[in-house]
Amino acid sequence: MNQNERKTVMRRMVLLIAVAALVMGLYALRLIFLQLVNSDEYKSQATNTTDYNFTVTAARGDIVDSTGKRIATTTTSYNVVLNKLQMGDEDLDSLLQRVVELFEKNGESWTDTLLISQPDAAGNYTFTARDDSSSDQRQLTTMKENLGLQQYATANDVMEMLVEKNDLQDLPLRWQRTLAGIHYEMELQAFSNVNNFVMAENVSDVTVATIKENSLSLPGVEIVQTSTRSYEQGDIVPAVLGRVGKITAEKWKVTDENGQVTYPLRDKGYNMNDVLGISGLESAYEDELRGKDGVETITRNSDGVIVNTQLTTVPEPGHTVQLTVNSDFQRAVNKALANNIDMINRTYNTGNMKAAAGAAVVIDVKNGGVLAASNYPSFDQNLYATQYDEYSADPSLPLFNRSLQGLYTPGSTFKPAVAVAALDSGLINQYSTVNCTGVYTYYRDYRPRCTQHGHSGNISVVDAIKWSCNIFFYDVGRRLTSDVYDAYAYKLGLAQRTGVEVSESLGRLTTKNDSNYNTSLDIQAAIGQGNTVVTPIQLATYAATLANNGVRYRTHFVKAILDTNTGEVIHETQPEVMDVVEDNGTTFALVRQGMKLVPSTITGKISSYPIAIACKTGTPQRSETYAPGKHYLNAMMIAYLPADDPEIAIGITVEYGGYGARTGDLVVDIANAYFAMKDGTLEVDPYVNPALSADPSDDTTGAADTTDTAGAAQDETQPEQGSAD
Repeated sequence: MNQNERKTVMRRMVLLIAVAALVMGLYALRLIFLQLVNSDEYKSQATNTTDYNFTVTAARGDIVDSTGKRIATTTTSYNVVLNKLQMGDEDLDSLLQRVVELFEKNGESWTDTLLISQPDAAGNYTFTARDDSSSDQRQLTTMKENLGLQQYATANDVMEMLVEKNDLQDLPLRWQRTLAGIHYEMELQAFSNVNNFVMAENVSDVTVATIKENSLSLPGVEIVQTSTRSYEQGDIVPAVLGRVGKITAEKWKVTDENGQVTYPLRDKGYNMNDVLGISGLESAYEDELRGKDGVETITRNSDGVIVNTQLTTVPEPGHTVQLTVNSDFQRAVNKALANNIDMINRTYNTGNMKAAAGAAVVIDVKNGGVLAASNYPSFDQNLYATQYDEYSADPSLPLFNRSLQGLYTPGSTFKPAVAVAALDSGLINQYSTVNCTGVYTYYRDYRPRCTQHGHSGNISVVDAIKWSCNIFFYDVGRRLTSDVYDAYAYKLGLAQRTGVEVSESLGRLTTKNDSNYNTSLDIQAAIGQGNTVVTPIQLATYAATLANNGVRYRTHFVKAILDTNTGEVIHETQPEVMDVVEDNGTTFALVRQGMKLVPSTITGKISSYPIAIACKTGTPQRSETYAPGKHYLNAMMIAYLPADDPEIAIGITVEYGGYGARTGDLVVDIANAYFAMKDGTLEVDPYVNPALSADPSDDTTGAADTTDTAGAAQDETQPEQGSAD
């Protein structure tokens, strides 16, 4: 190669190197531009994602008895949920039709609260709201308001708006109604990218499997595991336990009298389709039972692809609420009450009128805790939903909580309160007597009588309680005045709140402020007649206060709040003194002495029970008569035992039960169950969903009347031979 050729090659190599260097320089400049100048912009484009948070419902806390046995708990169930984020571009109505067809094939129902029927042959619709249902009528009113329609709008008007609003015109009428209902429910639940729609609840295993198998053709249709309230012991204080239910429109959106709209539950962290306690302890302890919901976060990139799903906040279960009620003892008292009512009907009430209902409450004297609160008839929580129509139609009212809500004239069970008032105020002492001649002659035109059962002549307060002498309490009550003995009755626990955590009736005493007040009512009130009405739980509280020498504790159902995971006690209910009647030294000793003697006047097991029982019977008249001047009677009882060192107090009522002494054997059965519970020998029938109910074939005319105020004031009817009233 000559000199010229070498120079040509060199020039070409230099040129190639220069071109290569230029290209590399351009790449370098581009990299610098991408990585340094606009790095933030391109990084954002590369990692542009959106997080969507969904609630993971926490398990509701258990309700257990005093020994830890579950009464109410949560079980796993499965809901069908629509996730709009997961649906992508899928046509919603086409998807809904496929899901509905799947539901119909498997016999499932789906969420549809639209109170409109399927169309008739002519294509017309009708409202399905019941005229006698205030809930249905409120729901119908709210539906029209939500749709911006006038209240006179017809079902056809509503459907026309829904069809047009959701573009359903091209579908068959059947599908128009079906999808309109689902769309309406979606709107109520605020269905969106961040709020799933619960389309069906508690679906079968078959439906769960079918949806999972067809997941590719059902985008956005998910099976979500959730918790459902269940009752392992559905017969234990069902009326006190209460119910859970879905949030209603009225509770979710609250409008005050000024038109101001608030969302109190949303502000507390609830979702629109959540479940909460709506009555009883389930409602009273909602904050403790609810728990803290978790959060599931779904991350989607800018292309709509879901790139991550994770549980970012773990749900925390609600706390456990432990009751003072012992479920075995409660079941024993239930059985004893039912047996006592059966005995009364077989032995005494052989006519048309039967003792069809009653209540018995047992309280721990030392702290006010309720050990049992029985209603007869009662119901089973596990059958409530399926047998509600039967329960609500039963004339004996099994859904009615007689223990806390029933109002009854106390009859002679009121006499110890008058005795306490007279002794404590100094009107009488242990030596004071009243001459019982069988007729009270103080008034010229009103002369009530006394049966003089076991007594006559001068009688002291102890014997007046023992024999339930009306004349003694007429005279003492008149001189004392109702203003005074009413004040003591209130302090002892009658006609006022006992302090229980759930709703209870207040009752009333016969006062001079009563519009029907007259002199005869004043002395009738002293023997527990007049217009006085109290509840069985008040009677038990009152008996416990007498047993405690005038110290009244707050009556309560909840023993403690426990950590669900560890069982650790978070809060324990302490005895709380609500009131005290100061004893002058002999007041309660004398009253308790009289009550301790009452069992000796009653035939049956109570008169010979080896452990001393203090009690007072009552035989108040009902307003109904079975013959001129002959009133039907309720059987009432207060008791505590052991009489000398009281542990439990009892309040009993049996509607149409006749004389109070007829419940003496019931007191003994309760005592036997209590002592067996204490020593671990109590045996009860296993729970098998036994929803107690009166035999509908019995004639229970009038049994639903739980306000037993007598009409005209009357002296108490002659008790049966061999028993106190």
